[in-house]
Amino acid sequence: MGHREDLLEGAKRCLMEKGFVRTTARDIVKESGTNLASIGYHYGSKDALMAQAFVELVQEWGEKFDPADRRDTEDGGSVERFRDVWARMLETLDESRPVWAASLEVATQGERLAELRKLMAAAQIEGRSGLVAMFTGRDEATLDEHTVRTLGGFYQALLNGLMVQWLFDPASASTADDLTAGLRQVIEAAAPEK
Repeated sequence: MGHREDLLEGAKRCLMEKGFVRTTARDIVKESGTNLASIGYHYGSKDALMAQAFVELVQEWGEKFDPADRRDTEDGGSVERFRDVWARMLETLDESRPVWAASLEVATQGERLAELRKLMAAAQIEGRSGLVAMFTGRDEATLDEHTVRTLGGFYQALLNGLMVQWLFDPASASTADDLTAGLRQVIEAAAPEK
């Protein structure tokens, strides 16, 4: 592994142990066995490196519960698939708590992390696309901008809300069955009366 990869792995470990706010460039250098100049050379800034580390951690987390068959399926977006994806997500939340806590740090730190927030906002679009693919089985490459913004935004809002519930109190957070029952109620309420 070269300095670029070492820095990224070191930043991931720091993010999991210390979060965004408490991690310094020196922490990353110590954890990666590299030098301070490497951060600027390979990533431009500590915040850009931390943003990349966060994105990769979220992608690694997503791979743990992503359905094995992401190709188009007959149930693409079924209520059963909705429940199954949420169930897999919830099974991994314990080990991913540091990642979600770090994302709340970015969201709540305001102007203090302005550069990082800008980088994370751009990564948010990619996250929406991945969520649509997981919940529907559709290939990300086939998704149009409208679908990513609307359906992806819907799934992302649910995920972020669940994350906050779970970080505050896992015991009272919604379960996959709760979310599915809620979705069924929304569908029924939206259906035209006969």
